[in-house]
Formats: sequence, structure tokens, C-alpha cells
Amino acid sequence: MIPDQISDALAQGTGDPKDGVGLCLSGGGYRAMLFHVGSLWRLAELDALRDLTRISSVSGGSITAGVLALAWPKLLAEGLPAFIRDVAGPVRKLASVTIDERAILGGIVLPGSISAYVARAYAKHLFGDATLQHLPEEPRFIFNATNLETGSLFRFTRREIRDWRVGRIPAPEVKLADAVAASSAFPPILSPFILDVAPGDFDDPLPGELSADAFRSDISLTDGGVYDNLGLQQVWGRCRTVLVSDAGGHIADDPSPPGDWARQSTRVLEVIDQQVRNLRMIQVVGSLKEKKRLGAFWSVRTDIADYTLADALACPVEETTRLAAVPTRLRRLEARQQERLINWGYAVADAGIRRYWQPQAAIPAGFPYPEAGIG
Repeated sequence: MIPDQISDALAQGTGDPKDGVGLCLSGGGYRAMLFHVGSLWRLAELDALRDLTRISSVSGGSITAGVLALAWPKLLAEGLPAFIRDVAGPVRKLASVTIDERAILGGIVLPGSISAYVARAYAKHLFGDATLQHLPEEPRFIFNATNLETGSLFRFTRREIRDWRVGRIPAPEVKLADAVAASSAFPPILSPFILDVAPGDFDDPLPGELSADAFRSDISLTDGGVYDNLGLQQVWGRCRTVLVSDAGGHIADDPSPPGDWARQSTRVLEVIDQQVRNLRMIQVVGSLKEKKRLGAFWSVRTDIADYTLADALACPVEETTRLAAVPTRLRRLEARQQERLINWGYAVADAGIRRYWQPQAAIPAGFPYPEAGIG
């Protein structure tokens, strides 16, 4: 096996992970973006963010991760007040703006692709001209996309951008907004994102890598959740402690699934996505229960009662199920719904953390937005 293949195998858990703490932030549009803010809020409150060594994200989770990365120095210096101001605040402002509909119209009318329009929106509202070189050296932030040309994971970090089949570009100057747009290029509407790179940007190809210029220029990328819908691969094989915040969607039951090829194809893809997500969830939860790994798993679709904590925040499953059903869109959400999604992420993260990872952690005083509650 060549070095990158070994690295890829380790990422899938075939090697011995190091004593790091990894956090995975799933996709799910604005629903995920806000849910993860709640999860991170609880980690910030516990002063546990500074323990993280890797933060791996896909899709909507990458939006939150990008904001978190740029705010990182202030978070270390100021703690929770900085998180509320510099992470929760900007994310909530973005959640008050519809991007996907405007991106579709803008991509049709203006030069460039729809996903490029999304990148410009991210730059305008969140990231400005920041590049991957503005990310902190530690922890390592990893923004995951999927390479449509090779079918492989394509990852963006401060140190490199890489596809193990194509090679690496060291110390990339790629804009953070572009990396997040590639990671959240939901197919088929917001996909693909065309990454503007040239063959000369790459290291010399290693044996077995695709060295043709066609694979090393204008790379077609789609949502990272297509390859790894939890962002788990870049953490599982490298960190002994794994925290997973899952805000992904759930396929609805349908007693009469469509018979036409277009809608049936969509249904089949949804089934495949759910099956992969379930398998990854089983992998994580099973390892935690068997004490093979440290950490915690929590989901937007969890019944908080499953954690069997008598002092968990009150989150009726009827209300949290409604929050889990918020569409996977980049569409404006009302302030109260934003607050409830953040509250839910906070509450279920707390339950997961105190049940599996830090049972001695202080009981929370209440929701971040007490007046909003859950529903």
C-alpha cells in the first residue's frame, strides 16, 4: 500500500488510534448548523473545546466549523462569552438569510456555477477573504467534500488539501468560503463545486496516484456527506475519544413509493444514505457501550430519555421530532426556531456527554435560550 492508502485505511479504523479527542459535525443544512451551535455551546460551557485535537465536518456542519475555526483564538482567551458573540451570533445571522433559492437564481442568471454563488454568500456573511491559512494550527479543522471524479473523500485543512487518489496541495491558499461551499454542495441542486486548481499546485505524484492533468485541475466536488455523512472517517482512526453530533435527515416512511424512474431514483439514494448513516451510528454507539472507545454520540433524532439521566433537560420527544423534521435547506429560519434548534443541540449533547464521556460534569442550569424552550 502506498502512504496515502495507509492513511486512508487508518482513517477507517484499521489502525491503532492516538490519544486525541475528535469532534464530528454532520450535515443537514441550517438545521445542522444551528443544532451544532447548541452542541458546541455545551462543550464551551464545560471548557471542553480546548481538549479537541481534530474537528471533522461535512455539509451544514462545515458552516459552523468554519465560524468556530476563525473564532478559535478568542474562544481560548475569553471562553463562553466569545462563543456566544463570535460563533452563535454570526451563525444565527446567516440562518436569517435564504441562500439556496437565491443561489439557484443567481447561478442561472450570473456567470459561474450555483455552488460558486453559495461560496460568495458564505464569504459575504461569514468568512470574508479568509483562507485555509487563517485556520488555527491546533486543533486540526478538516472540511470534507466528495470528489466526483474519483469517488473519494476530498479534504481541506490548513496543512493540505488532499484526495488520496489524486495527491496533495501543501499549504493551500484556498478561500475558507470555497472549502465550506464544496463541503456543503448538496446534490443535485447546489452541486458540483468546481475547485479552481492547477496541476502545478500539487506535489509530484506518488506511485499509484492519478497524475493526469485532467484530474489535477478544475476538480468537481460535491457534498462531503455523499462519502461520509457524519464526518467520522477523519477522526475514527486517529482519536481514542470520539464525539459525534449528528443532525442528519431521516427518510420518511412511504406506503406507496414512486414508480417513475426519477422519483424512484431519489428514493433509492435516500435509502442508501440512511443505511450508511445507520451503520456508522451503530459503529460509534456500539464501541462506546463496549468501552472500546471513549466519547459520546448524540443525534437530532434521539429521544433524550434513552440516556436514562434523571436530571437531563426536559425535551419532549414530540417536540424534538418536529425539530428533527426541519428541512435540509439553506433557507431562512425564524428566530424562535433557531433558538429551539440550538437549545435541542445543547440539551442532547449534555445528555450524551454526561452519560458516556464526563459523568462528573456539572448539571446545566437551563437552556441557552430559556424562553424559547424546545417547542
